[in-house]
Amino acid sequence: MLSINPKMLPRLDELEADLLARRQRAIDEGWRGEVEGLDPTVRFLRSKRAQTHRAAAATGSVDLGMPPRPGARAGTGEGTGTGGFRGA
Repeated sequence: MLSINPKMLPRLDELEADLLARRQRAIDEGWRGEVEGLDPTVRFLRSKRAQTHRAAAATGSVDLGMPPRPGARAGTGEGTGTGGFRGA
């Protein structure tokens, strides 16, 4: 599924205005097939814009913490950067 960058929302507004102008011209000229072709495009554009608004509102950072180092045992402090070397 295509995702739209929220920065592109103003461009979607421009596209909708253009589609609506084309649709009105098609109505004025009696081009029923053109109107029928533009209607689903306008609906899809509006749906995609609403989806983008929802995604932008839901985007936030989540702190997942740091994963344990490989070979570390919980609560022992092992695996904290000594590489298993304990000194001489």
